[in-house]
Amino acid sequence: MAVGNIIKSIQDIMRQDTGVDGDAQRISQLVWMIFLKIFDDKEQEYQLLDDKYVSPIPERLRWRAWAANPEGITGEGLLDFINNDLFKTLKGLSFGPGDDARGFIVKEVFEDAYNYMKSGTLIRQVANKISEVDFNIASEKHLFGDIYEQILRDLQSAGNAGEYYTPRAVTQFMTDMVNPRLGEKILDPACGTGGFLVCTLENIRRNEVKTVEDHAILQESIFGFEKKPLPHLLCVTNMLLHGIEVPSTIRRDNTLSRPLRDYTAKDRVDVILTNPPFGGIEEDGIQANFPAAFRTKETADLFLILIMTLLKDGGRGAIVLPDGTLFGEGVKTRIKERLLEECNLHTIVRLPNGVFSPYTGIKTNLLFFTKGERTKEVWYYEHPYPPGYKSYSKTKPIRIEEFEPEKAWWNNREESEFAWYVSVEAIKAANYNLDIKNPNKNDEDHGDPEELLAKYKKLLAEVAETREALKQELMSALERDQT
Repeated sequence: MAVGNIIKSIQDIMRQDTGVDGDAQRISQLVWMIFLKIFDDKEQEYQLLDDKYVSPIPERLRWRAWAANPEGITGEGLLDFINNDLFKTLKGLSFGPGDDARGFIVKEVFEDAYNYMKSGTLIRQVANKISEVDFNIASEKHLFGDIYEQILRDLQSAGNAGEYYTPRAVTQFMTDMVNPRLGEKILDPACGTGGFLVCTLENIRRNEVKTVEDHAILQESIFGFEKKPLPHLLCVTNMLLHGIEVPSTIRRDNTLSRPLRDYTAKDRVDVILTNPPFGGIEEDGIQANFPAAFRTKETADLFLILIMTLLKDGGRGAIVLPDGTLFGEGVKTRIKERLLEECNLHTIVRLPNGVFSPYTGIKTNLLFFTKGERTKEVWYYEHPYPPGYKSYSKTKPIRIEEFEPEKAWWNNREESEFAWYVSVEAIKAANYNLDIKNPNKNDEDHGDPEELLAKYKKLLAEVAETREALKQELMSALERDQT
């Protein structure tokens, strides 16, 4: 089954609907419908394993009851059902402490979801397309990965929604190097659509999950926060499909909105992997949650402070940060000073332009550190473009295979054309500037300055001569026209 054809068919159907305005609404509409389909498919598994399983969704609202039958309710009747029963009921679900936590997830997902479509007939057509996929079949379960990647590509062209996307190669490399282990508490405080959490789940399952007990431990190990509803919905759906049966630890919240002093030992984690929004500006009230010396409106800087607070001693962190954090001064200097004092910032991988194309051209860096030990030296690795590349793009994204040299170098570090290290004393002497250029890379030789100047003067003379010739030719043509 070609995922491109499924997505294209659904998009073509939605474009006929007058209520759906633009890519962002189309994606939002598609995602809540896919969530209900996947939730229903997972419930089929739960019922096979537990005869007493009771769905937290009222029977009439389950996907199987209204959407799975191609000849089922349609037109005005379906539209009325969705707007005045499905959404109102799921948004208003109420549960007690002993109730199935899956119900809390459904309620949270639908609190900020909306039905944008105005044609019940077209909604029926979309539901029929989605119902063609059985997410309990292994081959079609993997199909969601393809659908997910397609949705992310669409997000990139849906305005600033593209901020949710981190290239899979980057998330995979960072996860591989940090190497989360079974039994560790793993957090992404700005989880977006869940890329780092999915990579973590896949790595741990592949390497360590052997028993039912291991599976149960993994269920309790993954934590994420996302403040925007669409990526949160995508993340919850992703977790369901990747075997997290009750993804109640994926919360829709802004982790920066909690005062730093309120975090206690029970909030601390073993591993943090994240790509926080950068270039963002936080409101004044958010700054008040941080110590006076570290108050800033820059989102990425606040997340770096938060991560240092949330890591246990011995905990490992990896974060994507822009160049501006590396060379910035003022509050940024104080944040970097704290980072080097409280953590061992052992590695910075410098990425080239275009990794996050097309929605930002800002150069980015991958910082890896361990909490609880001071930095003595920082190793840098400058990631080169593949041969023949001058930049990355949507059609030529960064690939995981390109990180093989970094992986081979990681545990056997030596200086090279791409790798170098700087002592912490040198960094302190430079006022904590981490924007250290590669000393082992020869600057491109542009030639002798005097020769270049002579060529430039010759070129200017040729341009002047050509301009004068064109002027004379134009004057002659005008004179001929007048006669």
